[in-house]
Amino acid sequence: MAVSECTKVRLWRWRRNPLRRRSDVIEAWVVLCGWLLALVGAVFGGLVAADAVVRSAEHQRAQSHKVTAVLVKDAEDPGPARVTTDHLVWAPVRWTDPNGSTRTDEARVPPHMKAGGKVQVWTDRTGVLPKEPLTQTEMMLHAVAGGILAGAGAAGLVLGSAWVVRLGMERRRLDQWAAEWERVDTPWGWKTG
Repeated sequence: MAVSECTKVRLWRWRRNPLRRRSDVIEAWVVLCGWLLALVGAVFGGLVAADAVVRSAEHQRAQSHKVTAVLVKDAEDPGPARVTTDHLVWAPVRWTDPNGSTRTDEARVPPHMKAGGKVQVWTDRTGVLPKEPLTQTEMMLHAVAGGILAGAGAAGLVLGSAWVVRLGMERRRLDQWAAEWERVDTPWGWKTG
C-alpha cells in the first residue's frame, strides 16, 4: 500500500485511543465551543444590528415630513462632469415651517428649474433639511447589510479568540515536548539538536 493511500482519521480527538492527550480533548472542546459561540454570536449580533438600523430609519422618518418649497433662484445645469446618479442639483429654496417661520436652505432639485417653481422637500421639526428618509426597501437592504456585517464581525471575533487559545495551547504543547526531549537526551549524555 502506497503512502498516499492512507485513510484520514476524522474526529480523532473525540475517539478513545492511546495517543490522545488531555490537551487534544481540550482543544477539541475549544474548537467546538468556538464554532457554536460564533454561530450564536453571529445570529444575535446580526439581529440586534438589523433591529437598530430599522429603529433608526423609522425614527428618522417619524421626525421628518414633506413641505412644499419655492425655488429662490434658477437651478443651473451641473455640466457633464458633475452629473449625479439621481440627476438633481443643489439650489436655494424657501418654505414656511409649521410654526410659521420662513426658512431658506439648499435642496436637491431637478436641473433647469426656474425660480418660483415648487418642489417637495423633507424637513424635520427644527426646520433643517435632512436627507429623504429611507423607503421600506432601502430600510430592509440597510438592515440586512448591517446585520450581515455585525454577524460576521461577531463570528470573526469569537473564532479569532478561539484561534488565539489554540495557538497558546500549541505553544504550551511544544514546550512540553521540548522538556520531554530534554529529559530523554540528558541520561545518554548527548543532545539531539
